[in-house]
Amino acid sequence: MDAISTKGLTRDYGGGKGIFDLTFSVGEGETFGFLGPNGAGKTTTIRHLMGFLRPRAGSCAIGGRDCWRERENIQRDLGYIPGEISFFNDMTGAEFLRFLAGYRGQKPVRQKELLDRFELDPRGGIKKMSKGMKQKLGIVAAFQHDPAVLILDEPTSGLDPLMQNRFVELLREETARGKTILLSSHMFEEVERTCQRVGIIRAGRLAAVDSVEALRKRHLRSYTVTLDTPERAESFARDFGGQQDGCRVTVTARQSLEEIFLHYYGGGEHD
Repeated sequence: MDAISTKGLTRDYGGGKGIFDLTFSVGEGETFGFLGPNGAGKTTTIRHLMGFLRPRAGSCAIGGRDCWRERENIQRDLGYIPGEISFFNDMTGAEFLRFLAGYRGQKPVRQKELLDRFELDPRGGIKKMSKGMKQKLGIVAAFQHDPAVLILDEPTSGLDPLMQNRFVELLREETARGKTILLSSHMFEEVERTCQRVGIIRAGRLAAVDSVEALRKRHLRSYTVTLDTPERAESFARDFGGQQDGCRVTVTARQSLEEIFLHYYGGGEHD
């Protein structure tokens, strides 16, 4: 059974804004990267999965449960990091974590481990925390009850490179433990290091869904160079891993995930 699925999910805001006939699935134990520029429909999709929005057409489900009709049960079990985290600023970090644990009715079994991993002291007031500290608090809040399914919207926003790397390590560990993760991120390296498959959304519609490796193979670039002698062509082919044909050498270059993404957006088109 798919852990996360959408079927024909549609919400039309008019003027070409919204999401349209969105169909994809995330298997149990899979980390799925969800890519697209601002305004492409990533957050709208996630809000439907969280049960914050009711589909105008189509449906979405988590663990086989309808995201709108069973939103309370889904939200209780799920791990979620929103793109813009809202806190109760009159609380301390520790009070906020206790509040969430009480709301879910689940024990924060991993709280200390996560606080240590991200070097966060939760006793201070949230109002005085930096953006990076608030992001760490959001990560601990999402993972502390050890959920089987996580939806993460720009989870490393505001983190320094060391903490970004620790978060990537956490995701890889969680995948190895069989957790299901939907990761929406602008950090292409983060997605490449953690995701088995990616979905690229453009103007509210899926432009591609495939494994990172399959996307790379589909977007290989080949260059042919003509040298003045076969001997030089042989040397060039050896140095650059190319295929020699007399004085001609063809070299195939793999594209990064970022280059593939820009291909789908015509070099940076936004909607």
